Amino acid sequence: MRTRLEALIDEMLDGHILLDEALGEFERLYIQKALHRHKHLSKTAKILGIHRNTLSKRVASYQKAPVAMVKAKRAGQ
Repeated sequence: MRTRLEALIDEMLDGHILLDEALGEFERLYIQKALHRHKHLSKTAKILGIHRNTLSKRVASYQKAPVAMVKAKRAGQ
């Protein structure tokens, strides 16, 4: 797994992906996969080792993120 991760990191560095972006994307995908696998918020939170309220807030923030990104892009135009 380490070799695959190192290759992915090299790709991201070559693409000038910022650390905050990389960490945020990893967390979002990790949580989405866990939710898809376990189907229940409380069970997923327990498996991830976080409180269900924390998980709920993070999931809600992911749903709001695309709107914020679109607004930021429009403001920059």
